[in-house]
Amino acid sequence: MYRSSPFDMANPIADFDAIRISLASPEKIRSWSHGEVTKPETINYRTFKPERDGLFCARIFGPVTDWECLCGKYKRMKHRGVICDKCGVEVTLSKVRRERLGHIELASPCSHVWFFKGLPSRIGHLLDISLRDLESVLYFEAYVVVEPGDAPVKEREIIKDEAKYRELDQQYRAAGFKAMMGAEAIKELLKRVDVETLSTELREKMRNEASLQKRLKYAKRLKVVEAFRKSGNKPNWMILDVIPVIPPELRPLVPLDGGRFATSDLNDLYRRVINRNNRLKKLMDLHAPEVIVRNEKRMLQEAVDALFDNGRRGRVLRGANNRPLKSLSDTLKGKQGRFRQNLLGKRVDYSGRSVIVVGPELKLHQCGLPKKMALELFKPFIYHRLEQTGHCTTIKQAKEMVEQQEPIVWDILEEVIKDHPVLLNRAPTLHRLGIQAFEPVLVEGKAIKIHPLVCTAFNADFDGDQMAVHIPLSPEAQVEASVLMLASHNILSPASGQPITVPTQDMVLGLYYLTKAKPGAKGEGRAFANIDEVLLALEAGEVETLSPIRLRFTGEVIDLTTAYDDQDITHTDEVHYERSFLNTTVGRAILNDHLPEGMPYINGLLKKKGIGQLVNYTYLRFGLEVTVKMLDEIKSLGFNFATRAGLSIGIDDMVVPDNKKTLVKDAEKQGVSVQQQYLDGAITNGERYNKVIEIWSAITEKVADEMFGQMQQRDKEGLINPIYVMADSGARGSKQQIRQLSGMRGLMAKPSGEIIETPITANFREGLTVLEYFISTHGARKGLADTALKTADSGYLTRRLVDVAQDVIISEYDCGTVDGIYVSGIVEAGEIIEPLRDRIVGRVSLEKIKDYDGNVIVDINHEITEDLAGSIQAAGIERVKIRSVLTCESKRGVCVMCYGRNLASGRLVELGEATGVIAAQSIGEPGTQLTMRTFHIGGTASRVSEQSRLEAKNNGAVRFINLQTVKAKSGDLVVMNRQGSIAVVDEKGRERERYSVVYGAKVKVNEGDPVQLGQVLVEWDPYTFAILTEIGGTVQFKDLQEGITLHEEVDEVTG
Repeated sequence: MYRSSPFDMANPIADFDAIRISLASPEKIRSWSHGEVTKPETINYRTFKPERDGLFCARIFGPVTDWECLCGKYKRMKHRGVICDKCGVEVTLSKVRRERLGHIELASPCSHVWFFKGLPSRIGHLLDISLRDLESVLYFEAYVVVEPGDAPVKEREIIKDEAKYRELDQQYRAAGFKAMMGAEAIKELLKRVDVETLSTELREKMRNEASLQKRLKYAKRLKVVEAFRKSGNKPNWMILDVIPVIPPELRPLVPLDGGRFATSDLNDLYRRVINRNNRLKKLMDLHAPEVIVRNEKRMLQEAVDALFDNGRRGRVLRGANNRPLKSLSDTLKGKQGRFRQNLLGKRVDYSGRSVIVVGPELKLHQCGLPKKMALELFKPFIYHRLEQTGHCTTIKQAKEMVEQQEPIVWDILEEVIKDHPVLLNRAPTLHRLGIQAFEPVLVEGKAIKIHPLVCTAFNADFDGDQMAVHIPLSPEAQVEASVLMLASHNILSPASGQPITVPTQDMVLGLYYLTKAKPGAKGEGRAFANIDEVLLALEAGEVETLSPIRLRFTGEVIDLTTAYDDQDITHTDEVHYERSFLNTTVGRAILNDHLPEGMPYINGLLKKKGIGQLVNYTYLRFGLEVTVKMLDEIKSLGFNFATRAGLSIGIDDMVVPDNKKTLVKDAEKQGVSVQQQYLDGAITNGERYNKVIEIWSAITEKVADEMFGQMQQRDKEGLINPIYVMADSGARGSKQQIRQLSGMRGLMAKPSGEIIETPITANFREGLTVLEYFISTHGARKGLADTALKTADSGYLTRRLVDVAQDVIISEYDCGTVDGIYVSGIVEAGEIIEPLRDRIVGRVSLEKIKDYDGNVIVDINHEITEDLAGSIQAAGIERVKIRSVLTCESKRGVCVMCYGRNLASGRLVELGEATGVIAAQSIGEPGTQLTMRTFHIGGTASRVSEQSRLEAKNNGAVRFINLQTVKAKSGDLVVMNRQGSIAVVDEKGRERERYSVVYGAKVKVNEGDPVQLGQVLVEWDPYTFAILTEIGGTVQFKDLQEGITLHEEVDEVTG
């Protein structure tokens, strides 16, 4: 018996467009199979040879060794294709044991757990039987009527009572009555389903049905029926007569030392199925009592369920060590499943991983690679170089030299790694900056060193994080890594276009300290001719780093001390100084000495936001190379002065406000009066709760403000408070955390999210009482639990977003659409959250944008740059029509003009860019970070008190817009309409802020009044619903009759 050569591909896989997964008919399964598995045996314990007809049978699945049958009659390749007449094994490659399937013929049909238990239950929907009834039939707890005959029952009716079944069976059997249980019954019913007719019936019913509930039910059924109709699959294939047995190499059995075996769980699950199946056959041959056969059928059904999806129904099957067995479904699903573990991503050679430590001495494009690691990773390159330079003649010699670690090897390693970038990756890789290329620098020790500025992109810290190193092997890969992925080329975030390599923590602290002014410091007010003189004076000890001085300066100055936003370097106008004196500090002079040539003098106290703006400004003005140089300069400067400052935290730095006790007592009094109002029946319990929460929220804010006020006051007097400095500079900690340290912890939330109305009036400096500690454990524990649970969810969200967006790529330059969207600044509660200029930068204009004098600022189809966006905003234009991906008319993907700028490069996007994936990652990455946030705040109630007043955020004049008011007795103006708003305008008449005003609010200012920053404009009660009268007079009740139009209720608590 000869077969065709195994080298001839029987059916070469044709070029295909898509794969569809569908139901397999019993015939299909038999046609795949190479033989039936009838015995549960695996391999012989003495010879280790597979047992015949067992789960590893060589006759079914193929030979164990290449070109050799089991009994050894045929050996060598010359016999290929022969089937041994003795043992029945085909002489071929042993790798066919990875491809050949077997099958098991079931003695009784079994349902497939996915189609019966998976929601929505496909079998249930087709037969219109509820899941619970279906389960009771399949597991032999109830009968289902297959043929009603003349009996007073309907087809598919469930009979749970054995006595009732017997009675019907005796009376109506002759009249054609037939009821069955188990998968056979369901199979019988499914065979009778005609999807065509059922589809028509359901459509008809949907058309004639008035009840929405029923229509929804029909729609769900129709969905399943239509799927069957279109695919051509038969419904009864959901009940299995034959089970495929996957190839043995995919469920290996390996002998361990000491005569034991390690086996895949699937073998155990298959063994159970075969054992039960064989026992059932035997019982049926013996015509055993119905009850025994029925029990065996139920056990077989359970074994088949466990094989397909263990734990989906009933108890989870556990192995010897009480570990749940991994079924076929478990092998596919999740992170460890076939797809995500082996198919979409695999392990690669030439990679290693180690713990990371900080390398502040590195340049931005470098990373420290441990010598031993580098020697292992670059082996092939070292061998090649050793041969090339004539130090050895064979690979074997080279290998020995490397193993002996001869001195020449280290020199060659140095040569090899020159200009050979390596990739560093930190899991989880949430966006494309999670993998970046660096030039390796050899370091002693075993830890990888990384540059402190790339930590933000990797979201890395040095508390034991690990990173993986990968080596690009081919010259093309190396070039690509250094051009596209080098860390110094990726300083902008692809999500926002803002710099992501921005100094953080210690560096921010150092730069804040360096640019701070300390009144009364040595040499205050001295005048200097240039920066060099300042540095000489500092070295001579004439001035201190923080001394305010006067510096004679010529050139451009960005003076943040007088700017509207003292951190907004990019949008602050430059002022030209010509040999005139500038009020600055010694530290600021040092900073400017380290900034690039041609950079304006930055005069101001730099916080985290300001440093970010400085990087952005440098990038926009001087480009990448200068920015990278400057980043390394200010990194060193920051670390240096953070060390020089020597800031540390002591318990005295937690300043408790002097009037805290008075404020808390005041709040307690207010609480008592609210309680009294409730007891008097003036307010409901809900209103009482809201008011109490409101009182305590307000007091917590007040205490925090007092505390910050006192800290600020001391700061102005020249007493540096390290805690205040850390929060104010943005280095670490937030106002909320400091409030808990030395203000009051405030209200805490229960795990359900509702707020506990007893606040924690103590802070961490004073210490909590036992009761307060207990109240706070609620929130703290919820924070920890949330962090663990939500991180997985947000990772899943990213994957789903990528899945839907991955087809959106840049497919052409211009789709030619005339459609677009209007964009304006985002304003919420009067505060400008995002100005118009930030929303339109990098987009393409769809109209000619002109200023009030008619000069064109931007032409049609031109990109709006930073400068142009600034001009548009300055011209007072409130909304702009731009091209958008939402209105792009490209056939596939989107076009360059509708997408606009690639934020990571600052230039228009290129063809072929995977913009969909970038968008998905840009949403997913912060999502994952946010879940960590709960953990850091520690469960304090995040609900800020309801807003009850509006304050001016700028100096200016008041303007009413569509506001109708009447004067109340108190003299206040009361708002009488719902669409009105109030604005503050500056001296040029430009609107600085605008607020919509609620009905019934009291307006505290008049039209045209000048207002100061922080002045109250409007007040209202957020918890009451106002009904106002526009004229004075007497009230009359009309048609109010007890029990008809009026219903009086008595509060059970207050009477």
